[in-house]
Amino acid sequence: MPGRPPPAGLCRPWCNDRSGSMKILIVEDEEKTTDFLARGLAEEGFAVDTARDAPTAEDCVAINEYDLIVLDVMLPGGNGFSLCRRWREAGLTTPILFLAACDEVRDRVR
Repeated sequence: MPGRPPPAGLCRPWCNDRSGSMKILIVEDEEKTTDFLARGLAEEGFAVDTARDAPTAEDCVAINEYDLIVLDVMLPGGNGFSLCRRWREAGLTTPILFLAACDEVRDRVR
């Protein structure tokens, strides 16, 4: 899916040396959660990009290749399940780990 150049300030990188690292996209609108996850993963040597809403996540995936996507279910501008469905229909096979604050069993099983 990569191909077009990134708009300025689109995907926020968390480390400078990104060569040879597993590349992870964190899509989460809660700033504290995003910062905690990104900082911890970067300290462990992962190359991390962050997006805080669904449209930005779609742009990040369109211009970058990721080894893993950590995806919140509830996002401004869309929801994680819909994003995942669109990406899978477009042929994206990157593993996706969902973050969810769902308390209903049917939501957690989904």
